Amino acid sequence: MGGTSDETRIIQALEHGEITLRGEMLFGSNDTFLVQVHYQDEDIPAVYKPTRGEQPLWDFPPGTLALREVAAYVVSQALGWELVPPTIYRRKGPLGKGSLQFFIAHDPEYHYFTFTPEDRQRLRPVALFDILVNNADRKGGHILFDHDHHLWLIDHGICFHVEDKLRTVVWDFAGEPIPPPYADDIERFVSALERRSAPWVATLEALLSTAEIQALLRRAQRLLRGGCFPRPPTGRRYYPWPPV
Repeated sequence: MGGTSDETRIIQALEHGEITLRGEMLFGSNDTFLVQVHYQDEDIPAVYKPTRGEQPLWDFPPGTLALREVAAYVVSQALGWELVPPTIYRRKGPLGKGSLQFFIAHDPEYHYFTFTPEDRQRLRPVALFDILVNNADRKGGHILFDHDHHLWLIDHGICFHVEDKLRTVVWDFAGEPIPPPYADDIERFVSALERRSAPWVATLEALLSTAEIQALLRRAQRLLRGGCFPRPPTGRRYYPWPPV
């Protein structure tokens, strides 16, 4: 996938195409299906996560994980980082409402723990993004390179909690200054969110609670004030399990 036109085409297909189940992904906690989306004589692979297949969590409101998947895509696009594959929320699907995300073809054996040193150096926006969305489960296998070597992030169902829940394998840059281009992007993001001056803000408000959006804003402001990648917290687990 590349370019705005491709993104628009994929989003339209995800929103309006006919969904056909192709198989179930059995290694996650929640029901996840590989599907084919047929739209305007084109078949697009996608990942479908129905809300009815979400396992209850004690710390996240029930029935909200699919919405969080979409919110992560909205934030990624608002920052201009294009890290999350196109993702939408479908009210109707083979198993009811849920998230639908463009499937990224990739080598599953190539992940954070097998990346080359050069590819590990490309993960600064990953670390920043996970801090912003408060990712509670950034496993090594959730970071992908497609066949064009574009960097992608998947699995964002347990993000955006109001409490600090960050658990990630990517602590490579702890203590480093945030590169100015990324700081500039975050500053623009903060400004738009504070002023509600971009269309994506209303989209985000339909996906997350007011408290969750305010917590997102505070995390972004805190990153800018600190100017550095934070170090791992003390007093709680900051690593996901399993790590891959």
